[in-house]
Amino acid sequence: METTLASPSLAQVWLEGDAVIRTVAVVLLAMSLATWIIFFWKLLDQRAHRRQARGCEGFWHSADFAEGLDKLGDVRNNPFRDLAMEGREAQRHILHKDGRTAPQLHDSLDVSDWVERCLRRSLDDHTARSQSGLTVLASVASTAPFIGLFGTVWGIYHALLGIGAAGQVSIDRVAGPIGEALIMTALGLLVAIPAVLGYNALLRGNKGINHQLNRFAHDLHAYFVTGARVSAAGEGKVLPMKRG
Repeated sequence: METTLASPSLAQVWLEGDAVIRTVAVVLLAMSLATWIIFFWKLLDQRAHRRQARGCEGFWHSADFAEGLDKLGDVRNNPFRDLAMEGREAQRHILHKDGRTAPQLHDSLDVSDWVERCLRRSLDDHTARSQSGLTVLASVASTAPFIGLFGTVWGIYHALLGIGAAGQVSIDRVAGPIGEALIMTALGLLVAIPAVLGYNALLRGNKGINHQLNRFAHDLHAYFVTGARVSAAGEGKVLPMKRG
């Protein structure tokens, strides 16, 4: 007599699983959706920032500051433009070019220190925004396998209880329930692996953009303090640009 083995599927796991198995499946589905949404959202942001970074060199070849801002691109979600604006406002404020006459505590700082502090604050704000969501990917990557494993252990426990209650042990009675339980482990890995890869890819992209931002901030600091950008050739030369 030929024995037909049960072929476990996701639908079968859902229909035959209890409340715990279904809860685990829903949690893993929610984690997977969150992973892909965050990944594509941050990926689009990084693509936009890399496109904005290409306008930095055009900024230094502008006739004045206003034209340079136009070459940097959109106002919204543009850390390079934010850096330029922050540096200009910091310089104008410390040198009392904004119409302010009353002395303030930061007047004891020189222009270099004040501009550097303001540029660093803008860089830190961008870093915080770029890292938002990455903690979710890291949490999914580290917890999803264990959530899936919990579903597997729970499913195997109930499968063994059912086999014991039936009083008969045969390959078809064991393979189906155990196979359905092991699907939960596979689902946990299926959720965790994209989260790990996405986290590493986004982290590498953020590092590249932060490197470009730091170089631009260094040039802006030299410009607002000395009136010229430090030459990229490393020869101590400066590239002037008219002040806006």
